[in-house]
Amino acid sequence: KRDLEDPSSAHFGFLPFYKHLILVFSVINSQIHTSSGLAAKDHYKVLVLGGGSGGITMAARMKRKVGAQSVAIVEPSEVHYYQPIWTLVGAGAKSVASSVRSTVSVIPSGVTWVKSKVAEFDPKNNTVHTDSGKKISYDYLIVALGLELHYEKIKGLPEGFEHPKIGSNYSVKTVEKTWNALKNFKEGNALFTFPNTPVKCGGAPQKIMYLSDAFLRKTGKRSKANIIYNTPLPKLFGVKKYADALWEIVKKRDLNINLRHNLIEVRADKQEAVFENLDKPGETEVYKYEMIHVTPPMGPPAVLKGSSLDDAAGWLDVNKNTLQHKTYANVFGIGDCTNLPTAKTAAAVAAQSAVLDRTVSRILKKQTPDKIYDGYTSCPLVTSYNTVILAEFDYDGQPLETFPVDQSKESRVMYHMKADFMPLLYWHGLLKGLWGGPGPYRTIMHLGMK
Repeated sequence: KRDLEDPSSAHFGFLPFYKHLILVFSVINSQIHTSSGLAAKDHYKVLVLGGGSGGITMAARMKRKVGAQSVAIVEPSEVHYYQPIWTLVGAGAKSVASSVRSTVSVIPSGVTWVKSKVAEFDPKNNTVHTDSGKKISYDYLIVALGLELHYEKIKGLPEGFEHPKIGSNYSVKTVEKTWNALKNFKEGNALFTFPNTPVKCGGAPQKIMYLSDAFLRKTGKRSKANIIYNTPLPKLFGVKKYADALWEIVKKRDLNINLRHNLIEVRADKQEAVFENLDKPGETEVYKYEMIHVTPPMGPPAVLKGSSLDDAAGWLDVNKNTLQHKTYANVFGIGDCTNLPTAKTAAAVAAQSAVLDRTVSRILKKQTPDKIYDGYTSCPLVTSYNTVILAEFDYDGQPLETFPVDQSKESRVMYHMKADFMPLLYWHGLLKGLWGGPGPYRTIMHLGMK
């Protein structure tokens, strides 16, 4: 062992082979993990649908409850992304590579991975059908399918991304295009949009605006830029305390905000974007741009829409307090695919996971769920390359702040927490089923008071 670790060792040349051997064993282990899942049994005590943040953390938690052999996770993708960091990737502050892990590396050891897409639900028979033709039955089902991006609902997209000067931080395919558009900006309008649908991380569309402003100032181009944020919403941010703070930043930095403006078309070849005025139906306005960041319309997973598990809008229909399905008592939901009336964020998933863990535990014991989810969610509003306003709030849009300071103030400490600490907490805490949100720490920091 000393010889392999000591550069002065006569055997140091063996190190590359040693590392290669570890890699080979790692790959073999991955294949065993994967193939065993593909050839696995057809019934599980707990079946988890989706390998995003909600699915992985609940698989880890359920493994501790019922044993790894009794848990399976259905997920088609071979890669897992830490998407919150893409805001900083789009601004050139982080790399895409820092957001990526293999799916096999984040699935809890021993848990079966069914590498397929969900094709159909049959909750009356406690069964799920996959696109590979597999039929899997369960005692308990956890749905964590996330949401879907719909660039195609904007005329001219997604094909418009083949042109320069356009990007989107919401897809791994387009996030680096945002950075390319920003660093190559010369003169004109820098446009930033928000869709007329529910979104994940509702603050992200304006975070990249603040970062772009900071970058253009740093590079001496700000005087040649007209920064515009067009949103269909009637307000800048949903929680007044943070909205007031953001309006102050907007005024101070000479940013232009147009409320009730919805993007309906991108003419990438002409560098034009068309918006409809929601307060004046039928009225449209064309904006020329030197750069545009598009936030796509979003919606529930297609497989959920029209199933017996969705609400009228296509989202998973769950009790907002317990995360248990309103019709099927052995079905539960977490994260972006649900109709929980709170912002769709990774922070919300963390808090929901702790509640859902307790809910399932009680159900397993034939007891009534007793832990209530208060809608906690968080949005670290990045306002520059070294400042963040850490918004935390509940179902009612009331601030639910963890730290005993005014979090509506820009903070360098909060920036480093967003950029450096939260990724570690995600990979090593949330995905391991060990992080259920800051609730207990909030109580301590506020001396027992909310």
